[in-house]
Amino acid sequence: MSDPAWVNSLLMRAVRREPVRRTPVWLMRQAGRYMPDYRELRRKTSFLDLCKNPELAAEVMLTTVERIGVDAAIIFSDLLLILEPMGMRLDFAAGGGPVLGNPIHNAAGVDRLLELETVEPLEFVMEVVRKTRAGLDPALPLIGFAGAPFTLAAYAIEGGSSRDYRLAKTLMYTDTGAWDALMGRLARAVTLYLNAQIDAGAQLVQLFDSWAGCLGPDDYRRYVLPHSRSVIEGLRPGVPAIHFATGNPALLPLLGEAFGKKKRPAVVGVDWRVRLDDAWRAIGYDRAIQGNLDPVVLLTDPPEIRRRVKEILRQAAGRPGHVFNLGHGVLPQTPPENVVALVEAVHELSGR
Repeated sequence: MSDPAWVNSLLMRAVRREPVRRTPVWLMRQAGRYMPDYRELRRKTSFLDLCKNPELAAEVMLTTVERIGVDAAIIFSDLLLILEPMGMRLDFAAGGGPVLGNPIHNAAGVDRLLELETVEPLEFVMEVVRKTRAGLDPALPLIGFAGAPFTLAAYAIEGGSSRDYRLAKTLMYTDTGAWDALMGRLARAVTLYLNAQIDAGAQLVQLFDSWAGCLGPDDYRRYVLPHSRSVIEGLRPGVPAIHFATGNPALLPLLGEAFGKKKRPAVVGVDWRVRLDDAWRAIGYDRAIQGNLDPVVLLTDPPEIRRRVKEILRQAAGRPGHVFNLGHGVLPQTPPENVVALVEAVHELSGR
């Protein structure tokens, strides 16, 4: 029996650090508020309702992939959905970010957080995976994702976005027992959730630690690394994983360490605060790398976008294992034609 077409796709070959005819590219938040069709849909549907409607969520991503020509799809979902069946009240403020109505402030709050023993309450996410996979070009891989334990914990403690992560870090420093209990519970939930996405049809998964950059390396190693490692090591054997964090390039070697000793294709996602070549040297060439155009570059014009793409590709130096992406998600103000120009530039310049 022959392998599925996606097995030897550009993205899957790159994450295995195999030679490719051109650099694969996909974008975080590639289906989102910068797209007119998405904005029109959101005028009729709340964000949470959209995430929980598998038909619409799959359609949003499939339409985007076809329009911009990327080399992979990522499921349309949100990091924080996993917290609802664990007993947290999730909402999205109009025009704002997520709000958790019953934040965790102490050990008693940690005790109230439910263990996620089944993904049944998140079955709508698995249906998004199945419908997206079914509608996607068979030669393109599908990426599943989840928030990393630290980022989920920080949201759960802060109750929403934060500038200084004061409440989360205070609990982390002052009650390590409660902290480790919280992180362990979240790590087990995320492992269960990602494996369910893999079973539903995702070919690889990304662990988003969007807020980990607020930590220094010593704190990351003590309070975060063991839990992120437990998630990655608990994934289905052989399934590639992308580990992404922002804000502190000093953490990059530790993100690589989170893959542990089990053999699986390992990719470290890099933001724009560090040069790609410096980042890869710090991570080690035995890992693939993903990144790392500043999303604000997409607000300029195609010649500047092309120049920046060329520079990142030059830093990658043709070494097998580079997945082109932004250093964070596409900004809502981005002209859609600039996203297409980016993808076309990566395809053309890396294929020469």
